[in-house]
Amino acid sequence: MPEGDTVFRAARRLHEALAGHPVARFDLRVPQVATVDLSGETVHAVVPRGKHILHRIGSWTLHSHLKMEGEWHVYRRGGRWRKPGYKVRAIVGTTEWDTVGFDLADIAVVPTEREGELVDHLGPDPLSKDWDLAEAARRVSADPREIHVALLEQRNVAGFGNEYANEILFVRGIRPTTPAPEVDAAALLDVGARMIRANRDRSGRTFTGDSRPGQSTWVYRREGRPCRRCGTQIIGGELGADPTRERIIFWCPVCQT
Repeated sequence: MPEGDTVFRAARRLHEALAGHPVARFDLRVPQVATVDLSGETVHAVVPRGKHILHRIGSWTLHSHLKMEGEWHVYRRGGRWRKPGYKVRAIVGTTEWDTVGFDLADIAVVPTEREGELVDHLGPDPLSKDWDLAEAARRVSADPREIHVALLEQRNVAGFGNEYANEILFVRGIRPTTPAPEVDAAALLDVGARMIRANRDRSGRTFTGDSRPGQSTWVYRREGRPCRRCGTQIIGGELGADPTRERIIFWCPVCQT
């Protein structure tokens, strides 16, 4: 699942390919915006916001969300795509590059002056220049739900997904079901911010410092295996804000109390 660091890297690649150039090809393959054409407009910037990507083109903003399976690829103009055409939801190209969005969700085009309507509900983003730890901690602490759920709530803090939530909680020694108001949210989020910033420029995400296959996580997807710290068997389960949003969770019953 794409998380904030994945989205950050995708936006950076898109920005490097498109920024400063006029659009030579613009094709949105979703019904609600299929007739929009920004060809000829200049791409000013492509920026991430949590798990959202914003293309600022002319006086407009193209918004997309990667959700569970979305990807943006960058190809030399006319290059062969690595995924099938039926999965394409958006193409933004220049005379030199084609950027192709596969399996994207929540695509919208709005005047740039109104892009806040799409992303202003999000909490502070640890990968943004204006990261506000105190405000993020305030929001998480005010959430009465389990801390794992509170960390995934993008209105509290933008960018953390399920893998990060599991790994952050292990490193801080907090069980996923602990009520959020009982947690030192500032310390928890400080660890999370340092984790996601460390992974921002890596091609392979790691939480342990070891990026080899099978060695990069403390607890995530390690149910039934020994804890890397104490040797106790890792436990797995499911938790969510409601039955339709349950996520898999993992924890060590000794290291996380």
